[in-house]
Parts: sequence; C-alpha cells; structure tokens
Amino acid sequence: MKFTLRQLQVFLATAHFENISKAANSLSMSQSAASSSLADLENQFDIKLFDRKGKKLQLNALGYALRPQAEALIQRAEELDQALHQHSASGHLKVGATLTIGNYLAIHIMSRFLQENPHAKVELDVANTSKIAQKVRNFELDLGLIEGELVDDELEVIPWMEDELVVFCSPQHPLAGSSALSDKQILSANWILREAGSGTRQTFDWAMHGILSQLTIQLELQHTEAIKRAVEAGLGIGCLSRVALEDAFRRGSLIPLHLPRRNLKRHFYFILHKQKYRNAGIHQWLNLCKALFH
Repeated sequence: MKFTLRQLQVFLATAHFENISKAANSLSMSQSAASSSLADLENQFDIKLFDRKGKKLQLNALGYALRPQAEALIQRAEELDQALHQHSASGHLKVGATLTIGNYLAIHIMSRFLQENPHAKVELDVANTSKIAQKVRNFELDLGLIEGELVDDELEVIPWMEDELVVFCSPQHPLAGSSALSDKQILSANWILREAGSGTRQTFDWAMHGILSQLTIQLELQHTEAIKRAVEAGLGIGCLSRVALEDAFRRGSLIPLHLPRRNLKRHFYFILHKQKYRNAGIHQWLNLCKALFH
C-alpha cells in the first residue's frame, strides 16, 4: 500500500476547507507538513487531485470521484480505533436534523441510543432541510433526519414516518371560533411562517397552491418556538407540525384551525449519501428511529 491514512486525512481536510493552511490547523499539523503529505500522495501515483487557484484548492474530477472512497476508509479506520480502545462498534455518529425533528424527537432518540451504547458519541446538528442536505452531501454528517421533500442524485432519501402540519391561532384571535377556514378567511389573516428552505415552509407552500401569492406573510422566523410565541401574542396565525404543537394545544395557549380543502400531510425522511459507508451505529440509529416513532 503506497498511501497512508494520514495522507487521506490531509486530502479530505483540504477538500473540505479548500485551503491547505486551514486543513493543517484542523489536523493539528504544520502547513508545511500538510503540504508535503498531500504532494507525496499525488506524486506516488503521478496524479493531481486539486485545481489550484491561488491559495484556493478545489477538487478536480479525479479528486471528487475518490473522495467518497477515502471518507469510507477513514471512517472504518476510526471505528476500528474506537472499538479497540472502547470495545464499542457504534463509535462516533454525526446526525443532522431539521428543527421540528431536532427539537421534539431527536433528543429522545439520542437518549435511548446512548443508553444502549454508553461508549458511543453522538453529535446533533439542527438546521433547515437545505442545510442538512448540503452537509450530508459533503460528508460532514453521517445521516440526516429531514421534513422536506428532496430530490438529489447523490443522496438516498428513505421515508420514515407520517406527519401533519396544523394551522393555529391564539384563543383571542378572531378566527379561533371558526369550525373550518374558507379561502377568504385564509387570505384575510396575517401569517407567521417558517423561512424558505425549511421542510415546513415547503409543505405549507404546496398546500396553499392557487392562493399562495395572495397571502399576507407578516413574519418569517427560523425557530418554531418563536413562531408559537408570536402567535400567542396575537401577531397572526401560524402553521407548524402537530409534533411541535401538542403541548400548547393541551394547555389551551394555542387553538388548532381546520382547513378542509388544504392537504397539510407530509412525511419525515432519512437522508444518506449513496456512497457513504453505513456502519453498525448508523444502522442502529435508523432502526431505533423506526421503533420509537412510526
């Protein structure tokens, strides 16, 4: 074998940062050592993995093609190292989740996972669907749990569980006593919604087909709790996952509104890179998600 794991680590870090100095810092190496390691890897096989544009290094076609294989090899080596030290096959798991899943489901899943794998380490990254997808695509996350529909040639999208969005208002809102909202009432309301790029907003926009451009969108917020507080304060009506609203409905601080002509059902999904090596920890996490929430 002509290459070393350290050379592959430098290759992957450089691919991520597109800068040899930042790659070296991330690996606790000197810049000269990282540069030499990358040069040795290329010279040993008489290849070039990057296009060099000043201080910026961008993967060329060969580097892009080899990156997933290098990622898989490094992860397997890290798992073996952790298993030898900790006698654990689960290792280090990096999970991304969209806001509803991250705030209301993922912590419970993580708790159970760590109970069953006390030596494992789990990192949870919470962001909207587009950002989670980007990080899975770039191998920054092992897998993602998302709310939005997604089509991506590099990612495998696996249905997980059904969900439903619910339109809601404060008990004092003029629409609180309505048995079902007409399109006229929908258009008369001020809306407080998630931002574009989120799975929740995607489903809402699809449900409002035909009248979307006529809606009055008062606020766009990135956090579900902020939307709930704004609606409780009477600033408008909102639309979020039922998962995020159950406690508020039980307390009576928010009131569900019925939209019989609008389809607000959707699915949650798992996303993984098609070339990602799926270790025991990934399989166990997926099975636990399906067992706890389905």
